[in-house]
Amino acid sequence: MKNLGRIEVAVALLFALAACEHGKQIKAAGGPGENANGPYRVLAPIASGNLLLFPVVRADQKSTTETPFITLDEGLKSGEVEVTEAGSARGLVRPRQTAQPQSYDRGDQVNTLVLVNHSKRPLLLLAGEVVTGGKQDRIVAKDRIVPADADPIDLSVFCIEPGRWTESSAEFGSSDKSLAHSFMVQPAVRERAMVNQDQQQVWDSVHGAIAQMEVAAAPPAHPDNPGDGGGSYQASPPIELGTTSYAKAMESAPVSQKVDEAAAPVMQAREQVLAQLRDEHAVGVVVAVRGQIVWADLFRSTDLLARYWTKLVRSYAAESLTEGENHSAPSVADAEHFLEMPSGGTETSEGEVGIYRYREMKSGNTETFVLESLLPGSGYDVHISKMKLIEEIHHVRKPRPMVPQHPMY
Repeated sequence: MKNLGRIEVAVALLFALAACEHGKQIKAAGGPGENANGPYRVLAPIASGNLLLFPVVRADQKSTTETPFITLDEGLKSGEVEVTEAGSARGLVRPRQTAQPQSYDRGDQVNTLVLVNHSKRPLLLLAGEVVTGGKQDRIVAKDRIVPADADPIDLSVFCIEPGRWTESSAEFGSSDKSLAHSFMVQPAVRERAMVNQDQQQVWDSVHGAIAQMEVAAAPPAHPDNPGDGGGSYQASPPIELGTTSYAKAMESAPVSQKVDEAAAPVMQAREQVLAQLRDEHAVGVVVAVRGQIVWADLFRSTDLLARYWTKLVRSYAAESLTEGENHSAPSVADAEHFLEMPSGGTETSEGEVGIYRYREMKSGNTETFVLESLLPGSGYDVHISKMKLIEEIHHVRKPRPMVPQHPMY
């Protein structure tokens, strides 16, 4: 308890000092010069092993009211959101008096699920969120918004469990229905889905991540000769998780414990950290792993950041366990520079009229993705992801060979 008290005090002091000493305004992460979110500023980081989290706050200090969205985890837990294999979706289709109901009477597909939002609130989906069950575990491929009480939609997904094509359950659930250990895939896997949009590259990144976790979760190094008091130590061999499923690997006891340890300084003082985030009107974080800034997640409101906090922190913590070259810790100015990097380059967009727009902007070795709500009364950016491409940061990881075990792959 004494250690926890020191952590809470340290976190509070970090926020207080940063708020008092630093007030530089910056613009959204590679987005337009002016947007509804307004300018941001960066606070001093929270350190957690190989992980540094720089809180990003609203510089204008305006009140950030709760947003109207329901999250995927909340919807799956309450039953207001249903996800099924494409071939099992007929019962989800609502009859319409003015048109014939859509037919989902087709075979199951690796990269497509069917989702229906029964909630009275619009559903927010983030790329990289994990849904487990069905014939394979999947992740959401892209950020999107699903209107309240809408017809079923085809949900674009990527498989993160190569090798299984047998139904474990008729419907999908979140990674942990208690939400205590709910997670999304780590940045290295998330990037492959968002940027490369290629199933094989997602599978390769899953294999690489599992291999890295098997090394990270191995027992501590032991002395060669325990009795002689010498300084020679022998590294323990990697553990064997015995699964091709990213979700099962992350939920295994040795890996989950390692992720918990990596996230401990943030998660042990979770309520205190979130209280400070709310007080400062924080809406996101810039993430550094082993001294390299790799990612940023920004939200419309502090409310949304708080609701995604646990799963985001655990995904960052998982990334911090992977091997890589160590660098000196970045500064607040470095984090600001990352957010200030111009979008330039190329830009593409997609979406649904009156519901959402999803933009991708590439400039140099960074990519920015912006989800904008077009629902009545909105017209603002809900979520911004900005990443430094992983291959620009780490040496290329050599994934274990994968032989797909189903002909539809």
